[in-house]
Amino acid sequence: METTSLRVPQLAPEQILGAADYVELVWREKGSEEEKAALAEFHADGPELARLIGEFGALLLADYLTAAPDEHADCESAYVAGKLVTVASRYLKRWCLASGAGAHTAWIAAGFLIECMQEVDTVHQHLADIRRDAAFGWPATA
Repeated sequence: METTSLRVPQLAPEQILGAADYVELVWREKGSEEEKAALAEFHADGPELARLIGEFGALLLADYLTAAPDEHADCESAYVAGKLVTVASRYLKRWCLASGAGAHTAWIAAGFLIECMQEVDTVHQHLADIRRDAAFGWPATA
């Protein structure tokens, strides 16, 4: 069982890059006029943004934050981590797809993802890895 390869995403590379940009804006937001304008542009399409962040969050949780190395794929801890990711991803996606979900939901979901990234590493490094993978294409293996 290979657990470190990325799954074929449900999002196009440009959607992944946009979601990474949004999460980074939420993470770095200091209130400058440029940042406020960029956030307002993202927030203009609240329901679509919420859906995007839900899908992006599931991808981030499964493929970047909790992927077990191949040599540990059969360990109980990898199994438990996988189940926790499944539950967290399912909840995040449901929450972001809920009726009326919009920019506020996307903002809170981005905050949740930032907290997850900060627990295991740095936000900037995870977003850089995601952008690199999206730019160079995803592996064809599922």
